[in-house]
Amino acid sequence: MIITCKKLLLPAFLYCCSLVANAQDNRSTDTSIIADGATPRLIARQFSFTEGPATDSKGNVFFTDQPNNKIWKYSIDGHLSIFLDSAGRSNGMYFDRNGNLISCADEQNQLWSIDRKKKIKVLINDLDGKKLNGPNDVWVSPGGNIYFTDPYYQRTWWTRTKPEMEAEKVYVLLRGSKTPQPLIDSMKRPNGIVGSLDGTQLYVSDLNGNKTYRYTINKDGSLSNGELFVNLGSDGMTMDNKGNIYLTGKGVTVFNSQGKQIAHIDIPEKWTANVAFYGKQRNKLFITASEAIYELEMKVKGVE
Repeated sequence: MIITCKKLLLPAFLYCCSLVANAQDNRSTDTSIIADGATPRLIARQFSFTEGPATDSKGNVFFTDQPNNKIWKYSIDGHLSIFLDSAGRSNGMYFDRNGNLISCADEQNQLWSIDRKKKIKVLINDLDGKKLNGPNDVWVSPGGNIYFTDPYYQRTWWTRTKPEMEAEKVYVLLRGSKTPQPLIDSMKRPNGIVGSLDGTQLYVSDLNGNKTYRYTINKDGSLSNGELFVNLGSDGMTMDNKGNIYLTGKGVTVFNSQGKQIAHIDIPEKWTANVAFYGKQRNKLFITASEAIYELEMKVKGVE
């Protein structure tokens, strides 16, 4: 099933400026989500470009340094270590219910599953003999279906210079299947993606279109009832236990479930790529931002 949305008019490459303008509007902050007196704390700045935070069952967070081809682990006790070297240029990641780390392995445009022993299984290598554009961000439903975005960003480590796919789409890999199914084909550049804890709703960002949409997830894994959530695109995203959605770009902008902005978290870096909740109580917001990683104490908890 493919959902077609209205074509968007914002030119490509202008989305950063629009993100800044939107994020600077209505900056009043809902004090019920951020811990009293808390501000973003720099954990480390030793990377080239951080992305893809994903939290395991113990509350440890894993993230990528894509240009340096590594997956890092930041543990609940504050220890920073390399989890996987030669990591397939991993980008977005998410843990499935079996503890496998699902990774958008951008080097060969694949989707990986990495188990606790670091054994790699290629879930998707191609589609009908054609390479995917470059899986970017991923979310795994409670039932085990894998939803991912597939925009085309030209990488310096590729030999190809143009896409093999005819469009930049959103896909689902149904549990037990080996072939991804296209769900959305009308976005300019689908990017950030996250679903609700109960598996009934999916949020997807069209980064170049500067929009984020919300969909109903049907029992068969397909999508319906697509609607505009907010006029703001996002690189990565997460959700808290109150149903608030966290979008990234110029800092972190938070919206409630009705699409009203309730907070903007300034991060002093060029670009904020992604976010996830981590810690034993899932009450710390982990932020990947350009060459650095940050954390912020929260009153709300994540649903990863």
